[in-house]
Amino acid sequence: MPLRPARSAYPLRWRVFDAAEAAARAVWPARAGKALPWVMLAPAILLVGLLAISLFDILDASLRTLDTATFLPSEERTLANYARAVSEPVFLSVALRSLGGALIVTLATLVLAFPYAYAMVRTRSAARRKTLLIALFLPFFIGQVVRAYGWLILLGNQGLANEIFALFGLGPYRLLFNYWAVLFGLVQYMLPFAVLMLAPALSAIPEEVEAAAGSLGANWGRTLLHVVFPMATPGFVGAGLVVLTLTLTDFAIPAILGGGGQDFIANAIYDQFFRTSDQGMGAALTLLLVVVGSTLVGAIFALFGAGTLALRGRAP
Repeated sequence: MPLRPARSAYPLRWRVFDAAEAAARAVWPARAGKALPWVMLAPAILLVGLLAISLFDILDASLRTLDTATFLPSEERTLANYARAVSEPVFLSVALRSLGGALIVTLATLVLAFPYAYAMVRTRSAARRKTLLIALFLPFFIGQVVRAYGWLILLGNQGLANEIFALFGLGPYRLLFNYWAVLFGLVQYMLPFAVLMLAPALSAIPEEVEAAAGSLGANWGRTLLHVVFPMATPGFVGAGLVVLTLTLTDFAIPAILGGGGQDFIANAIYDQFFRTSDQGMGAALTLLLVVVGSTLVGAIFALFGAGTLALRGRAP
């Protein structure tokens, strides 16, 4: 007669798991397994579909001008809003400011993010790595608006920065409500995103590769330039795309640190929708922003290849 296993040999949690598995088989039989990927993709497909429908609505709105007599969209469709967007100096100035700022912020953020990510990945001290990770994630617990108002306090005429300058008989300086204050705030906001995108690519590069380069006579600088940088290209491309698109569409930092005089495209879109009530013009600027952003992303893909977004190191 076979011995029955002891009750403790089959814990209660295993029985719960077995019951859950049986219920899952009853709800989703094995023969339906081929449809599982589509079921998992259904929420994403639904969201993309809603976005596409919204874009068609925005396209229709962009073709209607504002009737100043009734303050309602016109019945006829025209390209007048797009003509204004590419001809009026105010919109051209905002577009150039946004695009130039996005490129500057992307370059500065990548330059600052690389040493942080490299130190975090290559440090042999677990305590130091945890400290760097905590410092990296702390900004995510503070909202973008709160951080921007924090810079208002620190960089104001009576702020900490000007108080430090006063100790040396300098200042006060106008550190806020200018283009460079906006760029500074955007770099500070984008830095954690860039580090998070760079770290996986750097961690995928074996340390032995750098050691081999050193053994062949390459100093630390040449190793970074000819070994680490080429192999970390996926991380740079991914980080650059994230920073570029987020900066190009940012609203809060230009509005707060720019003081209303350094608007980006998102601020101009907001003004058209909610201040001048010109929904057609706001819709046209929205679509132009989508086109510009998509063109930049497409150009990066064409230059580096979409495969670079795998975020793992590759051979130079």
